[in-house]
Amino acid sequence: MKDPIIQLKGLTKCYGPQRAVDNLNLDIHKGEIFGLLGPNGAGKTTTILMMLGLTDPTEGSAFVCGHNATSSPIAVKRKVGYMPDSLGFYDNMTALENLIYIARLNGLAENEIMTRTSEMMDIVGLSSAMNKKTSTFSRGMKQRLGLAEVLIKQPDVIILDEPTLGIDPSGVREFLTLIKRLSKEQGLTVLLSSHHLHHVQQVCDRVGIFVKGKLLAQGNIDTLSGNLFSKEGYVISIKLAHSIPQPWSLEQELKEWEHIKQITVNENTVEFECEQNITPALVRFFVEKRHDILGVHQKDYGLDDIYQKYFEDIN
Repeated sequence: MKDPIIQLKGLTKCYGPQRAVDNLNLDIHKGEIFGLLGPNGAGKTTTILMMLGLTDPTEGSAFVCGHNATSSPIAVKRKVGYMPDSLGFYDNMTALENLIYIARLNGLAENEIMTRTSEMMDIVGLSSAMNKKTSTFSRGMKQRLGLAEVLIKQPDVIILDEPTLGIDPSGVREFLTLIKRLSKEQGLTVLLSSHHLHHVQQVCDRVGIFVKGKLLAQGNIDTLSGNLFSKEGYVISIKLAHSIPQPWSLEQELKEWEHIKQITVNENTVEFECEQNITPALVRFFVEKRHDILGVHQKDYGLDDIYQKYFEDIN
C-alpha cells in the first residue's frame, strides 16, 4: 500500500494537566473517506487544528500530503481544504460574490475565477441560487457553499468538521451523497469529523472511535463488528410456523450443544446466544426435526452498538 496521505504519530495535545488528544496514531490513504467519530469534547477538533498547523502538538507529529503540519503549515494549507463546523459568509454578498472573494484569497488567476466558481456552484448544486444573497440561505445551502469554497483551490484532502450539524434529514442525505461522489470522481481524501453515528456509517470507508482524547478502535464497520462479535457472541433468532409448547422437549437437547450459551423461547421464536456462528447447523436441526421455519435472523452489530460498547468500556 502507498504511503498514507495523512499520518499522525503519537499526536498529543495537553492543556495544563488535561490531555485533549492522547498519543494518537492514525494513517489515512488517498481516496479514502475516514470518519472521526466521537462525542462533543472528545478531541476531534483539536486533532484537526493540529493537522492544519493551527495549533502545535505537545508531543508527536502530523504529516499531511507529505508535509509536517507544525513546521510547514502553509504547505499543508495549500493542499488541504477545511470546512469548520461554524460557517461564516458576507450576508450582503451573493453566493457567487462570496465564492469569487475566496477564489482571489486563494490566489486563483483572474481569467480563471469565473469559470472555476461557476463550475463549483454547479458541482454543489447551487447554480440556480448563485445570485442570491447568502443571508437568505438555509443551513443546508450554506454547507454546500462552504463545500464549494473548500473545493475552489482543488485540494488533495478535505477536512469537514461536523458537516451535517443542523441540516434536515433530506439535506443530510444529499450532502453525504455529494461527498461520496466527489471522493470517487476526483480521488479526494476526506476526513469527516462527527458525533452523528448514522451519518458517518452512510458514507465512510473506515471510522475511528474517539473518546476522551483516545482513539479506541479503527477499521471498517465489518471489521469492528467482527471484533465485537468475538467479545459479545452471536445472537441468532429462528422463527417457526407454530407456537412452541412449554416445556419444550428439544430445549434440553440444544442446551447440550458446545457453542450455545443461552436459549430464549418466546411464542414461536427461539433466540440463541452463541460463541460461534452456528446458524447453518441450527437451521438443519430444525428442518430435520420437521419444523417449518418462517425466518432466520442473525444480529448485525451496527455503528451504534460498536460505539456504545467502546464508550461503555472507557467509562
